[in-house]
Amino acid sequence: MTAATPEAVLEVSGLTVTFPSDEGPVRAVRGVDYRLGRGEVLGIVGESGSGKSVTSLAVMGLLPRTAQVTGEIRFDGRDLLTLSERELNTVRGERIAMIFQDPMTSLNPVYTVGYQIEEAVLAHRDVSRARARERAVELLELVRIPNPEQRVASYPHELSGGMRQRVVIAIAMANDPDVIIADEPTTALDVTVQAQVLEALQAAQRSTGAAMVLITHDLGVIAGQADRVLVMYAGKPVEVGGVEDIFYRPRMPYTLGLLGSLPRLDRPTERLTPIPGSPPSVVAMPPGCPFTPRCPLATEICGRSEPELAEVGDGHRAACHHSSQVDGAAPQDVFGADPARGEAEDQAAVGAEGTR
Repeated sequence: MTAATPEAVLEVSGLTVTFPSDEGPVRAVRGVDYRLGRGEVLGIVGESGSGKSVTSLAVMGLLPRTAQVTGEIRFDGRDLLTLSERELNTVRGERIAMIFQDPMTSLNPVYTVGYQIEEAVLAHRDVSRARARERAVELLELVRIPNPEQRVASYPHELSGGMRQRVVIAIAMANDPDVIIADEPTTALDVTVQAQVLEALQAAQRSTGAAMVLITHDLGVIAGQADRVLVMYAGKPVEVGGVEDIFYRPRMPYTLGLLGSLPRLDRPTERLTPIPGSPPSVVAMPPGCPFTPRCPLATEICGRSEPELAEVGDGHRAACHHSSQVDGAAPQDVFGADPARGEAEDQAAVGAEGTR
């Protein structure tokens, strides 16, 4: 994307997060930088354990006290890392809202959904309980929950998983925040319900005008929602760019591998190209580029030196010593087809030919 970046509402610079453990320091986040413009949607993608959620929990100030956090998180001219808990409470929920992955851990089972939306309003607004109830009905209608006047009296267990997630979105919207952080909001939902939840997210953003950080491991979700994409691996950004850059002109083998693992409706017969191996332990990080053990393009320099993000296009950066070799390549060109699967399919074809 080459359009001018809108005015920044949130800026993260040099963010690192380390947790103590019996095995040694866990370097969960190792230098994250991003700039979120007003009304913009930034997609953060990567495998489990890449640091996506920890980055956003750091923004919200929700990490345990044992976490060591350094860097800057600037919102509205203030570094959130320097604020007291009392000062953070004036930001969380009102100016920056978060939608968590599992709605049943966000909703209290003994209170109605209407009451919980009302509490989100009353915590930050000086309004009557009656006005808060009206706002709850408005929000449920906005996220497309049928019969909102009746549903405000429902308990979480009386709603489907998709409806519960939409209630959580309504709570996030309650005070018209400047930033909404959505942490894997469509996990464990079927395709139809996923589409409904994503529509509710879009409605939330249109209604509030908020910028959004959308965290997911599903590149298909990112394709239809985000303006820019940040790809993370082993706690660090490895590629940043507009949606078209990431999907059509990736320059990091890991990004290419993620795309090769994504089923496509326009190519139903095309084999998926999985990334071999597993992400490295963030306790005992290997020297050089962390992706080296899984990368077919790795050479001696990859094992010695971890590459930094470098410009590979207008607003497009990648951290790879061999980014030029990725340019224009298809996933199967780099990672190749799964030989075991290919051999099995060939044997099946021979067997079918012999029965004719």
